[in-house]
Amino acid sequence: METDVLYEELRPLLFSIAYRMTGTVSDAEDLVQEAFIRYGRAERDDVESPKAYLSAVVTRLAIDHLRSARVRREQYVGEWLPEPLVADTAPDAAETADELSLAFLVVLETLSPTERAVFLLREVFGYPYDEIARVVGRTEVNARQIATRARRHVDERRPRFDVSRAERDELADRFFAAAVDGDTDALVELLAADVVVHGDGGGKAPQIAGPVAGAQRVAKLLAGWFRIAGDLDARIDRVVVNGQPGVVIRTAAGEIGSVMSLDVADGQVQTIRSIVNPEKLQHLGPVADVRAVLREHRAR
Repeated sequence: METDVLYEELRPLLFSIAYRMTGTVSDAEDLVQEAFIRYGRAERDDVESPKAYLSAVVTRLAIDHLRSARVRREQYVGEWLPEPLVADTAPDAAETADELSLAFLVVLETLSPTERAVFLLREVFGYPYDEIARVVGRTEVNARQIATRARRHVDERRPRFDVSRAERDELADRFFAAAVDGDTDALVELLAADVVVHGDGGGKAPQIAGPVAGAQRVAKLLAGWFRIAGDLDARIDRVVVNGQPGVVIRTAAGEIGSVMSLDVADGQVQTIRSIVNPEKLQHLGPVADVRAVLREHRAR
């Protein structure tokens, strides 16, 4: 099979593996490119299945990447959140959306690189244990043990998405309308009592010092954020962020300032994640210098 045709056929799968492993779009794309480079150099007689070969290579590259990335993430300024994937519509399968959510990716961060690989290959992509064992360099028995341990760990922390897509979207529409209107009472009604806001600025954009919890505090925080956005004539576009309801906030000039996603369960917003680190948004288009925008606004 020609490499170009193979690339078109297998890139979506390989990107899905790499992105769920790393939580970053740019790194996932780099790993997929490197896997194809290695495939191009391989002796074709040694490659029985291009799909199996490339899946193994991209997974091993991701494991090595995560081992080196852990040191960098320990030095990260503030909370670390995955890079968002933004779409106009949700994935067709609800379970796919849940397994792509920022909340799910955050849980995966608590696994070791090998546990993460085994869990994803088995639970998300349905690979057989004998193939997984070859990918991670373990025995099949050991791969099963790792999968069981990782599954238990994830299940204890996995977020619940127990409402339909339509219910999520309807609640999200009301939520963002209340935020834009600065209606804190309406926001409190839509927020779980123990709701938490997580923000990721990476030290490169204004960010909250740490998670903010509680319906009243979160409602006031959000009303303040959206009031500033209104003062700046920002555009707030409803989108799907990693399969969950969210918004992209753009400046009047159309540059991206932030991406926000919601976790909805039990008819309320349980968690809000706001990403303003420009390095994590640049794959989505032109990014705003939020600090400069705010300085200009204050100087008016």
